[in-house]
Amino acid sequence: MSIRAAVMTEPDAPIEMWDLDDPILEPGSVLLETVASEVCGTDVHIHRGRLAGVPYPIVPGHVSVGRVIETAGVDRDALGAPLALGDAVTFYDVHEVCNACWHCLVARQPNRCPHRKVYGITYSAHDGPLGGWAERIYLKPGVKVFKIPEPLTTDDVIGGGCGLFTGFGAIERSDMAMGDIVLVQGSGPVGLSATAFAALRGAGTVIVIGAPAARLELAKVFGADVVLSVSDDSLERREHEVFGLTEGRGVDVIIEASGNPAAIPEGFKLLRDGGTYVIAGHYTDAGPVEINPHVDINRKHADVRGHWGTDFRHLARALKMCAKYPERLPFAKVIGGRYKIDDANQALEDVAALRVTKAIITP
Repeated sequence: MSIRAAVMTEPDAPIEMWDLDDPILEPGSVLLETVASEVCGTDVHIHRGRLAGVPYPIVPGHVSVGRVIETAGVDRDALGAPLALGDAVTFYDVHEVCNACWHCLVARQPNRCPHRKVYGITYSAHDGPLGGWAERIYLKPGVKVFKIPEPLTTDDVIGGGCGLFTGFGAIERSDMAMGDIVLVQGSGPVGLSATAFAALRGAGTVIVIGAPAARLELAKVFGADVVLSVSDDSLERREHEVFGLTEGRGVDVIIEASGNPAAIPEGFKLLRDGGTYVIAGHYTDAGPVEINPHVDINRKHADVRGHWGTDFRHLARALKMCAKYPERLPFAKVIGGRYKIDDANQALEDVAALRVTKAIITP
């Protein structure tokens, strides 16, 4: 039996519908029936050729939820919870880190492992249904499966998608303290997640700069105290508002979640002396931007941190928090459009045009 899948054949080419062979399960593998897979901003960038090393053609969809329909000797999830046919699960999209190289063993940074693979991004469609824009997803031996905890629904998980885990990880990486004034640049899924977890961690004030207006309204739902529009409020007005809220000092912590290079100079301007700037939105190459190392970083004594990719702990801990605080982390509300596999081109177009905050493929 074949598996219908949406395939990105090359940059800027229309998505094609392919029939892939049903996989033969290896020992330790799992086969999922796809319930939903996100259409992420990263997918838009990959479609535009902005990420090196993508082995086109690919089956996109790096964060997905599904139901277990077959296993080959797997009866527990990655944390030991019983796993049965029909269970709703998600999985950690990063796979095949070697646990033997310098980055894995010495630096303890497996996200920089040269053997690292990512579902929906660095597996070829010729290797099988290794992305979520397909009727079924093959989880290779060793992929970390995570049973969705009660009372969460699949919409709660996929509504956050990879942005849920990236935003959680960015707040963790910032080391923000209770009472800090936190600025989030960007009101897409990563920005909304960072907003929610900053508020939940005890930020004194959370400011969000983003667009369009509907996303800024969502930011308020997720805990933003102040929202400013990148399209309707001038740079000067945004600067005036932020410095007015901080007695002229600037903010303690900034999470860049926009993916827009223009956000970076503004962020340095709004950061207080000695503040922390976490750049999490530039997973793909959106181009260079000019900064002044002396003025923006050195004299300011700024702590600048990159945040590229996530670890399994971000997935597990973020979903545990979502299960405990569903009213404060209502990620199902982020879903703005549901698309069948055949409508993947429209889904990409709508995400690129900011017509929806989160689009999902529901085969």
